[in-house]
Amino acid sequence: MSESSPFLGRVLIIAGSDSGGGAGIQADIKAVTAMGGFAATSITAITVQNTLGVHGVHPLPLDLIEAQARAVLDDIGADAIKTGMLGSVAVVERVAAILDTSRAPLVVDPVMVAKGGAALLDDDAVQAVRSLMIPRATLLTPNAPEAEALTGIAVEDLEGQRRAGAALLGLGARAVLMKGGHVPGETVVDLLVTPSGETLLEGPRIETTSTHGTGCTLASAIAAGLAQGRPLEVAVAEAWAYVSEAIRRAPGLGGGHGPLDHGWPLRDAR
Repeated sequence: MSESSPFLGRVLIIAGSDSGGGAGIQADIKAVTAMGGFAATSITAITVQNTLGVHGVHPLPLDLIEAQARAVLDDIGADAIKTGMLGSVAVVERVAAILDTSRAPLVVDPVMVAKGGAALLDDDAVQAVRSLMIPRATLLTPNAPEAEALTGIAVEDLEGQRRAGAALLGLGARAVLMKGGHVPGETVVDLLVTPSGETLLEGPRIETTSTHGTGCTLASAIAAGLAQGRPLEVAVAEAWAYVSEAIRRAPGLGGGHGPLDHGWPLRDAR
């Protein structure tokens, strides 16, 4: 296959691996598959991880990261690209150069901290994400702490989400999905902000500890929709509904922040 293949749904994921399977590349692959796409990967780092936390992070060499991406793009092609854990300035710079060789829409999940609190992005790499990744993003998907780190704007309510979203548009993102899971309240509100307006996606907060990998899963599910040619608002709404149900059906694995049920649509289709 090539970049001009008639098949729609190819997603190249550039992110870190999660040995526990709940987040990172593993969650990305599951989400893209469940949403009807085809997932290919360029792994940036290998983490030693389970529901109790991140116990080790081992970055891969820059040339190996690039070689994986080039191999996919040169042969299989991509209808969308999703980035997750990048980790360092050097990786951000190399990935930005890779992105400039593709015309595929880009979903940027600015992964900074794991669910258990472990840092997944160097402090000096935040500026690199701000200057190199945000301007390339078709869609940026920050949670409240990530948006605060990128903009300096407090995100404690819907108005904070609006202000931070507008600031991120000002930094060059073509659209921003301000995730509201960290914002207090009985209702969780995610706010899609574009230059033409905003869309609210809201639902009751699900009381559960099984939320590991929700950001990775949501971004990859959106990327799968974009890869299949769906308009942004439709891709976001479908992915949002998919993740909400995956949280509700979480299998309750592990003793900490457990994974979602990524495969529920496939079982329901039987």
